[in-house]
Amino acid sequence: MVQLSLRWLRLAVGNLLLVIAVLVFAKAFFPYKPFLQGLAQHADYHNNGETPAPAQFEKIVFMLVDALRSDFVFGEPSGFEYTQSLIRSGVAIPFTAHATSPTITMPKLKALTTGSIPGFLDLILNFAESDTTSTLATQDNWLAQIKQSGKKLIMFGDDTWLKLFPGIFERTDGTVSFFVSDFTEVDNNVTRHVAPELKQPDWDAMILHYLGLDHIGHKTGPRSQHMIPKQHEMDGIVKQVYRAIETEEHLKNTLFVLVGDHGMNDGGGHGGSSAGETSAALVFMSPKLKALESKYSAPAVPKDEFTFYRRIEQSDVAPTLTTLLGLPIPKNNLGLFIQDFLPLWDEDDQVKILNTNGRELSRLISASYSDFDRLLDEGKCNGKTGQLDTLACAWHSAVLSSVPSEQMKLFSKFASECQEILTSAATNYDTDSMLIAVTTGTLALAIFATTWTVDGIPGSGFYKFLFWALSLSYSGMMMASSYVEEEQQYWYWAASGWGIILLIRELQRGESGSKSIVILILLRLTRRWNQTGQKHAGASDITTSFLSNNPTILWILVFFSYTDMFFRLKRNLETKHSLAVGPVMSISPVVASMLFKLSMAALDTRELIPAFMMELADGFATISVVTQAQLVFSIIFLIGVYLVVVQNSGISGVKVSPIRKLQPFHDLLTIFVATQSRLTNIPLIWFFNVMLLLLDDMKFDSVLQIVLTIVTMQHVSFFALGNSNAISSVDLSNAYNGVSGFNVGVVGILTFLSNWAGPVLWTSGGVGLMCSWMGRKRREQEAQGKNSDDNQPPSTEGTLTDTYLKFAEMTSTFRAVAMVAVMGACMVLRMHLFVWTVFSPKYLFAMTWTGVHHIIVDLGITATLHYMGGR
Repeated sequence: MVQLSLRWLRLAVGNLLLVIAVLVFAKAFFPYKPFLQGLAQHADYHNNGETPAPAQFEKIVFMLVDALRSDFVFGEPSGFEYTQSLIRSGVAIPFTAHATSPTITMPKLKALTTGSIPGFLDLILNFAESDTTSTLATQDNWLAQIKQSGKKLIMFGDDTWLKLFPGIFERTDGTVSFFVSDFTEVDNNVTRHVAPELKQPDWDAMILHYLGLDHIGHKTGPRSQHMIPKQHEMDGIVKQVYRAIETEEHLKNTLFVLVGDHGMNDGGGHGGSSAGETSAALVFMSPKLKALESKYSAPAVPKDEFTFYRRIEQSDVAPTLTTLLGLPIPKNNLGLFIQDFLPLWDEDDQVKILNTNGRELSRLISASYSDFDRLLDEGKCNGKTGQLDTLACAWHSAVLSSVPSEQMKLFSKFASECQEILTSAATNYDTDSMLIAVTTGTLALAIFATTWTVDGIPGSGFYKFLFWALSLSYSGMMMASSYVEEEQQYWYWAASGWGIILLIRELQRGESGSKSIVILILLRLTRRWNQTGQKHAGASDITTSFLSNNPTILWILVFFSYTDMFFRLKRNLETKHSLAVGPVMSISPVVASMLFKLSMAALDTRELIPAFMMELADGFATISVVTQAQLVFSIIFLIGVYLVVVQNSGISGVKVSPIRKLQPFHDLLTIFVATQSRLTNIPLIWFFNVMLLLLDDMKFDSVLQIVLTIVTMQHVSFFALGNSNAISSVDLSNAYNGVSGFNVGVVGILTFLSNWAGPVLWTSGGVGLMCSWMGRKRREQEAQGKNSDDNQPPSTEGTLTDTYLKFAEMTSTFRAVAMVAVMGACMVLRMHLFVWTVFSPKYLFAMTWTGVHHIIVDLGITATLHYMGGR
């Protein structure tokens, strides 16, 4: 009993230390970047009462279309036909704006409004709708500059603006940005304000943030049938606003900006650093721009992937807008004035604009590098070639030059070099806390390792070697960015290797090996189902190249998958005293789930529905899909209550074995997971259950073999369902099933269950494998007891508590090894070129694997199921 108590204490302390390490490291690795407080004044950049360059515009309409990738506006095909006509006529100046990673809305809004480069922690805050710590209330930006000048601002659309700029708008109508099932109302709520507000003369800046195009991308991808109609809709708003500027007297001096906060990848997601995600459209429009005599063709051919016209940095928007509006450049701006607009001013003012931009950037250099002020005070070039020496020399040369064209060239060079230095500067990491976190995680690992050295893990030395080889080789991968990006390949090969070991085991036991061969075949299909990672992203796979082109075959597979779910649940619900229960209770969740997926396909992915099913699909799609999803979840919940209260509690008077108690819960989870998965992934759920059935029939010898199987297949299923270590792979398409409005808790749970559906299913399946193993162990012990004459105390091996502890100790060991490796890699490689595009996202995924999947699913839910099955 004392030893058992020590094992529980060790498990609790070790996991507590692991969670503490994860949180401490996150705080040290994702710090807020420091910034200069207050708002800039013209006097900050102009000496001796020098006047700034005059404003070219008095008002601004800033229309942001979420996920407006460059080719959506500039390429062909495109629904932005009117916008392209403005480009051809010379009144619209187009650019491709480069959005640095993370390509998520909140960080990109900060970049567009402040000219700075936000920290990676903003990615996390982007998903916290109630968060207020990310406000820009105390940070300089062009909206605050407009407000400071006594002008009025209004905003309609994504309520992220209200969180970033509290109290700055006179009139607002915010819309929750994460309700991705809505393609229309979320935009109609913005558009209904446009016409009346264009008639009102009492505002100076109008912000419009449209979300529908981004939602379409998340649900159905950039090539969706909904995409071009949505582009036509957005182009119609452009036409409405521009014509009002042409005709309304109070708008004649208005600048109209159409911009995307980021793009999207081939899957419709964003957050990473692929060309599609980082390339956003940017168009400046006004009749006054005709004076620039710009000549552009539209649609255009990209210079390289997604780069149309000239490529600028997204941070360049802030200094350009403030200069065009005659306002001071924000204090923390790292952007460069877009020189295409310089001809709007005379030569003296052009010099003044570039001088101002350079002076603003030099203040940031001085704040970061104290030696720079000393070099500037020298007043001359010192002949040295250091980075700061060269920069100071460029400034002196520009100031001393008397030729305007030469001055502009030198000021521009100085500003570009400042931008390069400032944007490449490392984050101020808290390395002491990072080291403490790694040490704490290592201590947790040492505590778990005592399981292997003190208590001993039952199992042959070969399988123990495999466990540590798997854990340590996986941890070694974390030091290489390419391995992190293509992590799925490691798990696919590990699973294939494990399958071959199981085949050899079968043959050694005198069996045919057919079960292992079937598993290997299913693994091969599984790894080709969804192409993921970075290197082969967008390459052909079963989903895109076969199922999407053969919807009839897809639905045959879906039908067989649901049929299998029905028969499994029916068989496990039936008892000799309630034969009618199985068919009645099992048919309802299966049919409800399948019809819900059919209705969702009719609304979002009609190309996946065969012609002969279209009428049926449209008929069911008339019923609210929110109501349909709620019905599915309600039925699953009620059956679960029945299992707990009636069948498994003993009220029914029928004694049910542990495995029969647990199996219906796994069957219900399968239906829920199918509901939360993409339609094309439902056959994979079927494959996983077939594998579990075959694995159970193999009669594993120890919990260690089960843990090796479950850990490997958890990761295989995660990647096979289309996930990767890129933020852009996070699937929100099923995060709002059954949800009529945004609720951070419910949506967060559904998002996790949608993306970790495979690992959760394999954890549940692992409980079933362990219950079967326990049953065999008990029967063996009973048989040994009958044949034994001694009075030895009964073995604890195979008991409920012992089995759970072994599972928890081994999975905790693996997770600690993995987490310490990820923390160590992020710390050592914090200066790496890909720290924000590869290692930071990996850390966020590792946090989820540890803090959510391991703690809640592997430990919490497994304990609950063990208890329910064993009592």
